[in-house]
Amino acid sequence: RRVGRRRWADAARAAAVDSPDLASQRLGTGSVAITSDGANPNLNIALSGTGVTAGALSANPTSLSFGNVQVGGNASLSETLTNTGGANVTISQANVTGAGYSITGLALPATLTPNQTVTFNVKFAPAAAGAVSGNLAIVSDASNSPLNIALSGTGVTQGQITPNPTSLSFGSVTVGSNKTLSETLTNSGGSSLTISAASVTGAGFTISGLALPLTLTAGQSTTFSVKFAPTAAGTVSGNVTITSNGANPTLNIPVSGTGVTPGTLSANPTSLSFGSVQVGNTASLSETLTNTGGTAVTISQANVTGAGFSITGLTLPTTLNAAQSVTFTVKFAPTSAGAVTGNLAILSDASNSTLNIALSGTGAAAGQLSVSPGTLSFGNVVIGVGLPLPGSLTATGASVTVTSGSSNSSEFVLSGITFPKTIAAGQSASFTVTFTPNASGATSASLTFSSNASNSPTVETLTGTGQAPQPHSVDLSWTASQSPGVVGYNIYRLAGGPYSKVNSTLNADTTYTDTTVTAGQTYFYVAKAVDANDVESGPSNEVQAVIPTP
Repeated sequence: RRVGRRRWADAARAAAVDSPDLASQRLGTGSVAITSDGANPNLNIALSGTGVTAGALSANPTSLSFGNVQVGGNASLSETLTNTGGANVTISQANVTGAGYSITGLALPATLTPNQTVTFNVKFAPAAAGAVSGNLAIVSDASNSPLNIALSGTGVTQGQITPNPTSLSFGSVTVGSNKTLSETLTNSGGSSLTISAASVTGAGFTISGLALPLTLTAGQSTTFSVKFAPTAAGTVSGNVTITSNGANPTLNIPVSGTGVTPGTLSANPTSLSFGSVQVGNTASLSETLTNTGGTAVTISQANVTGAGFSITGLTLPTTLNAAQSVTFTVKFAPTSAGAVTGNLAILSDASNSTLNIALSGTGAAAGQLSVSPGTLSFGNVVIGVGLPLPGSLTATGASVTVTSGSSNSSEFVLSGITFPKTIAAGQSASFTVTFTPNASGATSASLTFSSNASNSPTVETLTGTGQAPQPHSVDLSWTASQSPGVVGYNIYRLAGGPYSKVNSTLNADTTYTDTTVTAGQTYFYVAKAVDANDVESGPSNEVQAVIPTP
């Protein structure tokens, strides 16, 4: 038997040598010849077989790129594996690397016969923004195990609308007009979004220039207009509401504005009546213009008609805001007698662009001013002593305004009247002139009054004579002291201050004459007895002496 086995092995080796090449030919035949000493010494065994290639996997596609996928969302791509070899392939594992990648629809282990395929999904669900790369490794008993399929994708943030500006304030808009502001919407997120609707609330607000639906890619902007056209005065607020599939699906943009009435000028008073004004005089009245509307008004002109009328204190052009006022002066200076009418036309951009203020006044003939007495005579007046005398001014024909009065001599001083002084027709005003001569002898001067009288200036003549003052003295006498040893007396005088001694040497008599007194003064005197030791007694009783004037 050993011999038989050896021969069979040798024959098998020979048969193997004679068999086809399995690597280059799929179908082959052969035989095994068995030689033995048995009943069938030559036994032939037929051989046949097919050569096949090893199992191999291929991927379609060979890599998966997901592009941009919104964070929080996901994207799926299909992947197909095919057994391109000639033998079965068993897939045992599918290993995924890379944050956010996963597979579905592939049940393992899975066996693929030659040319058989299996299809499944690879999903990318990024949890954060940024590029992510990964790999899908297919582990099998194929000749090319593992099969690597590259994965790539980028996580992007959700689209979000950012408004600029974040609110729209139209300020004050005149009723009947309108104002338009621009609003820009930008997709500040990382993925596209679609604006599906846009609406606005608030009376007078409208939007235009936004065609919907509108898709904005990341970073893309669109601009539209919002208009405010108030129909009534008052503050209005509302919202522009933008609806989209972005992270902020309902975006509110506050809008506000104030409807204001057109600027309108009013006058106070609505007319100016100056009454009777003497020719040569000027009368002034105050006029106030107020913007009673809701928008600013610019005054460009102020035109005056009528002889003698004029305005001062109004600088043009001038702008008045709502409720603001300006006050100025209108003057009437008639040049002749008679009634005068006129008009002050205020031109502006107000709704009442020409505001008329009626003017009226009457020029009255100039009055006459007389002074009484025509000559004011002071007679003799002691030098240095003031003598006041009265005078009066009288208006006739019309009232007279005296603007000044002055003397051309410092010895004559006017008092008792203030200027300007208006004297009604038929009325008088008194005054005083004081004559204080500063030298002996006769003197004269003129007192001149300036006024709006037709006979201005009015002059009064002043005369007076300065006279040297009369000398004055005080004679004093007293009863002799009964005290022993008295050798004389001292005399003391008081005049507006403490007592002072008036005798330069001891007075031996009981009489004394004081020649150093001044006219118009009052003096008080006392006497004191003096003994040989120059010791004074107490004062005597006090006596008063009033010095006459002059």
